[in-house]
Amino acid sequence: MHSDRDQVSPCGATILGVEGTVLGADEAAFLRAADPWGLILFARNVESPAQLSRLTADLRAALGRDAPIFVDQEGGRVQRLRGPHWRDWAPPLDDALLRGPRGMWLRARLQAAELRAVGIDGNCAPTCDIAGGQTHPFLRNRCLGESVDAVVKNARATADGLLAGGVLPVLKHMPGHGRAEADSHKDLPVVTAGAEDLRAHDFAPFAALADLPLGMTAHIRFTAFDAVPATQSARMIDLIRQEIGFAGLLMTDDIGMQALSGSYATRAAASLAAGCDVILHCNGTRAEFEETVAAAGRLSPAASLRAAAVLRFRHTPAEVDLAALAAEFDAAGSGGGSDG
Repeated sequence: MHSDRDQVSPCGATILGVEGTVLGADEAAFLRAADPWGLILFARNVESPAQLSRLTADLRAALGRDAPIFVDQEGGRVQRLRGPHWRDWAPPLDDALLRGPRGMWLRARLQAAELRAVGIDGNCAPTCDIAGGQTHPFLRNRCLGESVDAVVKNARATADGLLAGGVLPVLKHMPGHGRAEADSHKDLPVVTAGAEDLRAHDFAPFAALADLPLGMTAHIRFTAFDAVPATQSARMIDLIRQEIGFAGLLMTDDIGMQALSGSYATRAAASLAAGCDVILHCNGTRAEFEETVAAAGRLSPAASLRAAAVLRFRHTPAEVDLAALAAEFDAAGSGGGSDG
């Protein structure tokens, strides 16, 4: 449902995290006033299917509309919904190497079913960075291959599987995080590769998947192009739009990560000024969230159009035999797959 307010004024240019497993009256009032475009959940918000279904329903009720709710359900270390209530997934690279694109489609379709069942309709995947020898361990096994071709095929299969299950995929980390030798949660990675090498390799998977509705930036400095992180670089955002050809809604990676510097207001304002559409702020105090909300303001007219286009990708999935898909997925793991 959509309130009359949303027809008159665009939502806030934010995607925000929430505190715990239950939405209290105070937090609900804050979210109603902040009016973020979307929300993102973490392990701290997850206890059981029934609890999670209540939370997602309460969050949408607080906003007065069917806002998208995201989660990082990649598999491996980055998986917010876990056993015993949900399947424990292998790291993406492990399954990509073992099962190939069909296996990755099955995996994503099954993940989508798990997420939709508890009111989550966005998964921050696929990770389209290319795994290389120098890729930091925080990222490497979250990738979907070790070559452009493998990443494109496995990422496309992942995105298609999520969409088939009624869940929005998020193309990340644009324009490519694979060469980063630092963890952007803790430091600003600096990539010194030449522009043409980056275009031919790192940026290529994103160009091949540029038709997807949602993307996420990388907090990485590419010295061949600019002196500031891609998230806050007008040059890099222009490259994502013009060269890579991405026309969807572009969110930042979490602005709480230490790759960025300055206050939350400074981080948000710089990211929007560079050309990002939406500020992602995952973890913080109420005061920090309020600072971000105030600095981000409302979606720009162009971002509002892109946001509306994103929501048109949401749909009720067709009925499928999930048990049969799960059996096929498990069988693919015993028979081997390919990286292509």
